[in-house]
Amino acid sequence: MNGQDLKQAVISGSNNICSKKLMINDLNIFPVPDGDTGTNMSMTTTAAVNAIADDDSTNAGVIAKAIASAMLRGARGNSGVILSLLFRGFSQGLSDKEEITGKDVVKALGLGVDAAYSAVMKPTEGTILTVARVGYEGGLKVVNKNDNLVYVWEQICKSAEEALEKTPEYLPVLKKAGVVDAGGMGLLSIFEGMLSYFRDGVVVEYEENNSQEELDSFSSTVAEFDEVINFTYCTEFIVGRDTEIGTDPNELRLFLETIGDCVVVVNDEEIIKVHVHTEQPGDALKKGLEYGQLLTVKVENMREQHKKAKEDNAAKPKKEAPKQKLEPAEPTEDIGFVAVAAGDGMTNLFKDLGCANVVSGGQSMNPSTDDIYAAVMATPAKTVFVLPNNKNIIMAAQQTVAMVEDREVIIVPTRTIPQGMTAILNYDPELSPASNKDMMMDAAKAVATGQVTFAARNSEFGHQKIKEGEIIALENGKLTITEKTPVRAAIKLAKNMINHDTSFVTLIYGSDVSEEDAQEAYEAIQDRFGSKVDVSLVNGGQPIYYFVLSVE
Repeated sequence: MNGQDLKQAVISGSNNICSKKLMINDLNIFPVPDGDTGTNMSMTTTAAVNAIADDDSTNAGVIAKAIASAMLRGARGNSGVILSLLFRGFSQGLSDKEEITGKDVVKALGLGVDAAYSAVMKPTEGTILTVARVGYEGGLKVVNKNDNLVYVWEQICKSAEEALEKTPEYLPVLKKAGVVDAGGMGLLSIFEGMLSYFRDGVVVEYEENNSQEELDSFSSTVAEFDEVINFTYCTEFIVGRDTEIGTDPNELRLFLETIGDCVVVVNDEEIIKVHVHTEQPGDALKKGLEYGQLLTVKVENMREQHKKAKEDNAAKPKKEAPKQKLEPAEPTEDIGFVAVAAGDGMTNLFKDLGCANVVSGGQSMNPSTDDIYAAVMATPAKTVFVLPNNKNIIMAAQQTVAMVEDREVIIVPTRTIPQGMTAILNYDPELSPASNKDMMMDAAKAVATGQVTFAARNSEFGHQKIKEGEIIALENGKLTITEKTPVRAAIKLAKNMINHDTSFVTLIYGSDVSEEDAQEAYEAIQDRFGSKVDVSLVNGGQPIYYFVLSVE
């Protein structure tokens, strides 16, 4: 097989994981909203596909190098970085190959597995690493008997699939949830997509998930309709389908079109989700009842909403023009800082602390390696400290070290925003960069982080059942609290975390928290602990997290 064969195989693998990304995301068992595995891995492969789409080279080594480079720059999240390292091994193993055989791909995959394991400080079995390693070992067992690329890749896929099925045996939390490892499933999806081309010459086509994906995009589709107001009431509801009723949802759509406009009807085997603008919302709901029970109902007067929105918009200041793309800067200064954070308040906070550039990202929005690289290159310093501020961004940040040639890049592996804030505050210009890294990280580890967010999925931890949408709070990453409101969760979190050694508490509120609610939480904590602890309130404007609590 030559370079064009490898190109088509990788496109096929990318299409396969893109089609399955929602299913892979659903394998994530921790309820906190995060940068989901399927999304991160599919975005990483898509970066490679975009890079090689117009490359007509037949040299396998040239194509492999282009794939590896693009994946490295486009890598998002830990799973995306590990995937890019596996394909970097491919690039190294195929560097001098015009065409490739079974022996070549086994050797290349082995180099990738070694690189991936080396990049993880404490490799955990039962993850994408295990699936990759066992897949490689399966190919290694047969390659000396039969060097045919198709036969060898079939064995790699077979072994990887067997390893994936055993991941719950390594990780009890997977076994309890009844799922396999998400990263391992993502890798197998890519391998199987590649096999489709290697074996049959067929590129797997990208197929949107016509049930859940349509449901997930429902809101954005509806938003396009809400610009024009021909009817008064925006009516949305979800029907739990009665399996004994064989009524066609298309008939519901046709009926709604007779009483309104902007009709969207999306369905799968379990539910029907409906949106319509109408003057008769009761008729729409009555018709929906013919298909099963109403699970949720929302009716809003759009004319009143539009009137209020115009009034609010008139009172708001005009938005600033979008910021220009980061441009490389000459390293004229000795030291510079780059941080990763989400929200205008967080961005301004880190800039006030001395960061030359702040990369937009965080939980559920993992920036790519290239995003961090661009920020480093735009920082005019000979030594640049990078604060990832999220455990799922650390590996992507670490990949920038080898990419930068004209300045030193030091990754301070901060896992939370409070850790990043404390780390930069503890920088000492009298110390060497290496000594500063150690001291900054030591200071960061002494900070306790509390987070208030919502459950992204139904889950169960210990003996506690968590429902999707429920308010939850975490202490240093461990889920400890469920509550009815973010304010109550923040107050309870503070009571749990503040002790006799605490000197400083910073309460950072997010974009979905009103100033009144933030003040209520702040005053409750201040009243309880203010005589002994210095309590501060900061508008971070961060998404996902209603409150972030820094306890020092």
